[in-house]
Amino acid sequence: MESIQSALNRWMKGKESFQKSMQQMREEVLSSKDVQAFLNQHPELTGEQINKQLIKLYEYDIQSKACEKCPSLEECRNVVSGYVPEISLENDRIKLRYHECPRQEKHLEEVEKRKFVQSLHMPREIHEASFDKIYLEDETRLDVFARVKSFYDQAQEELPSKGLYLYGKFGVGKTYMLAALANALAELRIDTYFIYMPELVREMKASINDSSINDKIDRFKNASVLILDDMGAEFSSAWFRDEVLGAILQYRMMERLPVFFTSNYSTDELESILSQSGKGNHEQLKAARILERIRQVSQPVEVVGENYRE
Repeated sequence: MESIQSALNRWMKGKESFQKSMQQMREEVLSSKDVQAFLNQHPELTGEQINKQLIKLYEYDIQSKACEKCPSLEECRNVVSGYVPEISLENDRIKLRYHECPRQEKHLEEVEKRKFVQSLHMPREIHEASFDKIYLEDETRLDVFARVKSFYDQAQEELPSKGLYLYGKFGVGKTYMLAALANALAELRIDTYFIYMPELVREMKASINDSSINDKIDRFKNASVLILDDMGAEFSSAWFRDEVLGAILQYRMMERLPVFFTSNYSTDELESILSQSGKGNHEQLKAARILERIRQVSQPVEVVGENYRE
């Protein structure tokens, strides 16, 4: 935006005299609707006082008060980007104080809300998901949505101890529905950790010798709501199954903290996949133990429908 000094220089350039330039500026500023409204509220201001503080009135006049002069927050035309002036009179002195414009307020609300939705390698659209954008063409999807919405409604009073295990074919909207839930919970200031499971497996493997691995696991353990997206999408080792996933689920089961899952596999199919980690028949028992914990912290619900990503 053009600085106030530059604007004043532009006013003066090419004029016959400084006095004529100032007089023209004075007339235009004082004819402004916003400035007139302020002066009408303060008839005690003399002409001399107004002339001495004309620059303040000019600064107030040229700026957008309700984003009406700005194409977007990024292209804000005000002196302080994202902030609008509020004019007042104190001891015959005109004061300008700045506060957030409507767009800046909305932006700050979004930033604050995102603090309550942490994610591990999730796409941008996760942060933009909302209940009102969910497709609800058939009764089955309506039933699934009703269960998700019921969790949200109950969370307004007390956080339920069980989430949902949503399973179904690729692209039916499982992830989006839970992302919308996470964003809705953020408005209630309930923190959610949204984790894409294949990336979690890779990160944990890379962090085996990293002293921060326990801190990471603790964050997942203690989130008010945990969402594990795409369970079974990548082969996991026995170590990850038992020491990472098992530890997280055990803690949340004991603390009665809800977990949500999405998967292309039913719980029985997932148990078979998890039993393939490691060697020997003993793995079947360990996989069954994981599935028991999953059932303790969530309720299986099948999601059917067309592939919305095609």
